[in-house]
Amino acid sequence: MTESLSNAVLAIDGGGTRCRVACEAAGIVHSVETGAANVSTDFEASVLQMKSGLVRLAQMLAVNVQDLARLPAYVGLAGVTDDRIARRVQSALGLTCARVSDDRPAALRGALGSQDGLVAHCGTGSFFASQKGRVMQFAGGWGPILGDEASAQWVGRRALAEALNSEDGIQTVSDLTRHLMNELGGAAGIVEFAGHATPTEFGALAPAVTSAAKTGDVVAKQIMQAGATYVSEMAERLGWVPGVVICLTGGISPYYADYLSADMQSEIRRPSGEPLTGALALAKEVPHEHC
Repeated sequence: MTESLSNAVLAIDGGGTRCRVACEAAGIVHSVETGAANVSTDFEASVLQMKSGLVRLAQMLAVNVQDLARLPAYVGLAGVTDDRIARRVQSALGLTCARVSDDRPAALRGALGSQDGLVAHCGTGSFFASQKGRVMQFAGGWGPILGDEASAQWVGRRALAEALNSEDGIQTVSDLTRHLMNELGGAAGIVEFAGHATPTEFGALAPAVTSAAKTGDVVAKQIMQAGATYVSEMAERLGWVPGVVICLTGGISPYYADYLSADMQSEIRRPSGEPLTGALALAKEVPHEHC
């Protein structure tokens, strides 16, 4: 290993939208960003994105990729659902001193640091996590088919469903439902789009919903309230009570704040860091048996 990487650590944070690869050396963080990395959705494509990031990071640091692969590393990825997938990722990347898990621990550690509290993460997907005395508990994050309620892709799908309901006359026709009908070519176009759309493509519809909700669109507000109700229920299932800090992370999660109870709103705090920060912190804690 080169002298420039003495006491350095490696971190990878990958999700349904992007992947970030970073090295912290001598207190300085160097990072690069690549495309989506969900190893359950597309393992091979995710590995290619991570390898690309490692190559670019090695070039940035003027070292060999093999030097990075020997560093203590924490890899947090969407789609790591068991040890088998974790071992497969580690082998594919050639990492010799790594801990591989799903992307939730890094997000939790990044948001809260060492503080007790709860994270409600709603991005392309969603999950909920609590930390008490450094003990972590997680719920959700099982993907768009079996979960990811209140995520951006859930909001997009829900908006399309409500547009179809408006076509059937069982939902209010609003600016949002008219917009979706016009953009996608009516009910038939919506059905066709939904038949092949990826979670990212569904999620791309979410800004139209959040924008419409701000202007008072009744359907958009119903969707946002439904998402916020789910956030509240999951937080309480994980033990949230007034007095416990809550962080709303991910692209769409902060938009739920105005729909939460006053008690919960009063405990919302800005995240102390991002998932990559948490991944780097966890890389420093990789036990020696991983090396």
